[in-house]
Amino acid sequence: MRTITYAILTFTFVFAFAANSYSQCKTFTKSKCNPKLSPYIYNGQLNSAVLNEGDVAELMLTFYSDHDYRIVVCAAGEVEPVTFSLKDNAGNVIFSNEDHNLVDTWDFHTNSTQQLRVEVGVPEDDNPKKQKSGCVSILVGFLDSGE
Repeated sequence: MRTITYAILTFTFVFAFAANSYSQCKTFTKSKCNPKLSPYIYNGQLNSAVLNEGDVAELMLTFYSDHDYRIVVCAAGEVEPVTFSLKDNAGNVIFSNEDHNLVDTWDFHTNSTQQLRVEVGVPEDDNPKKQKSGCVSILVGFLDSGE
């Protein structure tokens, strides 16, 4: 009986911690990241996670032909700045913020509909005593073409 109680308490604690982290990440994204999309229109997809230093996350996104887009990758606190790149299906790098002073936005136009992979990385720190973690969000906005 003690084992079951312990397992339930552990699960409850982990779930509550994860829900609280997600809630904080969502609040951070809405207050700090969404404004960086302006004048682009937010596509409504919330893509955020709590990452640790050394982590790499990938996200596949579809971009439609003849549209202008802005990608915003923002991070909270200890893990900023983060690296991000866009790659096509063949793995070719289309854009990397490491080549542009670690900017957190990139604007581009698509000539054809395509799926691109966004890779976000949290650099490792030289201090091995403290593992850093924080919220990292990827937002996509588009310009209204008036159609």
